[in-house]
Amino acid sequence: MTVLLAKAWEPGKHDPTGWWMSEKLDGVRALWTGREFISRLGNTFPVPEWFKAGLPEQPLDGELWMGRGQFQTAVSVIRSSTDKGWSNVLYRVFDAPDEPGGFEARQAALRRMVGQHPRAQVVEQMVCSGPAHLFQCLEFILAQGGEGVMLRKPGSLYERKRSGTLLKVKRFHDAEATVVGHSPGKGRHVGRLGALQCRMPSGVEFDCGAGFTDSQRESPPPVGALVTYRYQELTRDGVPRFPVYVATRDYE
Repeated sequence: MTVLLAKAWEPGKHDPTGWWMSEKLDGVRALWTGREFISRLGNTFPVPEWFKAGLPEQPLDGELWMGRGQFQTAVSVIRSSTDKGWSNVLYRVFDAPDEPGGFEARQAALRRMVGQHPRAQVVEQMVCSGPAHLFQCLEFILAQGGEGVMLRKPGSLYERKRSGTLLKVKRFHDAEATVVGHSPGKGRHVGRLGALQCRMPSGVEFDCGAGFTDSQRESPPPVGALVTYRYQELTRDGVPRFPVYVATRDYE
């Protein structure tokens, strides 16, 4: 299923005044079809029936979330075929793809559809009064262990593509790349992964050797896998500086 994806906010290019602001969640993107939860790549999540009970028949867009800094834990729970851990998962809903009208109309519809469901919550939105307000909210969220801020253009439609009506604001950028090879480890990592050899959609290749646990180095993402990484900035040649592995997107 094609979903609305965000572009990066660029200071000086995008004036956030009057846009809607919410926390950027570090959960797993999940689409509720009215019957089941699926990833943005169309894979079905093994969500317990009791968790789904009472959700509306209309599609919802949100994230399965366990709290700030709990992304890897959430992935482990959501990929499991057991009920273990699901009592700590919330479905944080931020849009209703099939509802007509602009963003505000869809938010009103969301609140009606979700109601008082025990495991689903509509993500709080506030109007941004300007860049200073945006940076204040960003610093507060980062201090609490969050990832960043999402900006949504008022009155905007739900576009099933990457759109400039939805912007993510972070200190660090994140992106996806395809694994094209493995570099062997050295020192204490001899015999396991040293770095992933990755290729960006632009064709630029780079090595990503940070952010892995020991178990991930022993069983690294395979060639062809799509991985998410975080980086500070791009060099003049378009290579990510200080790339850090975040996750493999095979669960999506």
